[in-house]
Amino acid sequence: MANLRVVVVTPERAVLDEPVESVVLPMFDGERGILTDHAAFVGQLAPGELRLTTGAGARRFYIDSGFVQVDGNTVNVLTARAVSADKITPDVVAKARADAELLPAGTPLERENRTKALARAAGMAKAAGAVQ
Repeated sequence: MANLRVVVVTPERAVLDEPVESVVLPMFDGERGILTDHAAFVGQLAPGELRLTTGAGARRFYIDSGFVQVDGNTVNVLTARAVSADKITPDVVAKARADAELLPAGTPLERENRTKALARAAGMAKAAGAVQ
């Protein structure tokens, strides 16, 4: 029985609000798993794979950074973008990676932006199950 609720919200809409058994989040410093009765916390998300486990199986999403709040048995994910992994094709991943590699890297800010774009492409690949 799922006693944990996950809510995923983007600026445009609520993407998901459903009961789950577990959540694995892509944090800025690695992955973090959440089960029922987890301690409360707020954390910074990295671009990557959000994994949910339910009685019906696993579901994966690509999320584009943001923040997570765990309060009681509710996991609130606030992100700029959330896409179901089944919507991410190899072509989408390849285009994201190619676009990132074309970004300039002459200044520290340009290098940072390029690094972030490459991290987003890698996160999409992981969520989609593609080989990076």
